[in-house]
Amino acid sequence: MNTERNASQHHTVAILSRGDAAARRDATPQNSRFVRVFEALASVGVEARPVIYDEIFADAVRDQLLAVDGVLVWVNPIHEGKTRAALDRLLREVAARGPWVSAHPDVILKMGVKEVLYRTRHLGWGGDTHRYDSAAAFRAEFPSRLRANGPRVLKQNRGNAGQGVWKVDSLPGSDAAVRVLHAQHGSLPEDIPLEAFIVRCEPYFGWGGCIIDQPFEPRLPEGMIRCYMSGSKVAGFGHQLIKALIPPPPEGPDSPEAQPGPRIMHGPDAPSFQALRRLMEDEWTPQMLETLGIDGPSLPVIWDADFLYGPRDKSGADTYVLCEINVSSCFAIPDEAPAAIARTVRDRFMRT
Repeated sequence: MNTERNASQHHTVAILSRGDAAARRDATPQNSRFVRVFEALASVGVEARPVIYDEIFADAVRDQLLAVDGVLVWVNPIHEGKTRAALDRLLREVAARGPWVSAHPDVILKMGVKEVLYRTRHLGWGGDTHRYDSAAAFRAEFPSRLRANGPRVLKQNRGNAGQGVWKVDSLPGSDAAVRVLHAQHGSLPEDIPLEAFIVRCEPYFGWGGCIIDQPFEPRLPEGMIRCYMSGSKVAGFGHQLIKALIPPPPEGPDSPEAQPGPRIMHGPDAPSFQALRRLMEDEWTPQMLETLGIDGPSLPVIWDADFLYGPRDKSGADTYVLCEINVSSCFAIPDEAPAAIARTVRDRFMRT
């Protein structure tokens, strides 16, 4: 089929998110949190349909997904104790039977997990990053690394909202005790035996598969930069003063001073982020694709890379350290992102 004919065809996509039976019954494009994405897709001639997923009505969801040309997925790795294990099996089945799925579960397993920090540690966004593949390896290797290198940040392979992310520091005068702080909102620093903390982390070697270990970045209080991508192009930025892994003030974790600042959104042309844009589009994304064995068209229609400020270089310019890639459920997004998503979806259909 040639491009001109394909571009004129009518295409349909499902916008898939998690919800209960009531949300499924009442779902419309107009009452969806993705309403701007629905509107942007319509503007390029793509019909989008809301589909609500839960394991209890997975069979009905399967039928809906097999009736469209593409599936755009916004479902967190972990939600109220539920993982994506069953959904990922369903999406693989759907993709094998024809519809295009973004992000495909196999792509998520390559770039949307914390292991990507280890596999791409040689890129300009990487550093002193380690991977523990088993509880035994973690117990054998982590204590000496902590003593030798100072505060570390540990991350379970799959998670969201700070679940399974810890700052760990040795307590002065003791090799057997540590001070830990969980990244989940409301957490308080805790002094515990190192062995007890190691035992606490053992469940992370289940569904997630490994633990990733990075240095704690001292410039964390300066905020996190979220670089939003649609395919291989920057769709915008968000800058936020985060409070995760920063000890709460004396007033406690629920005080106003302990709350993260708003994420200030910027378009892709924001002057202060053009150095990062050039790195992402021209260097790091192509290098990541090569390293992970992902072809360009398989990149998600929306994903983001979260960066912390690293040490300034010799000229005084900022450097950036990758702390996470979000692929499973990248939302909220900048005002410019829905149009970028629509263009990526349109171009994806034109290539097939």
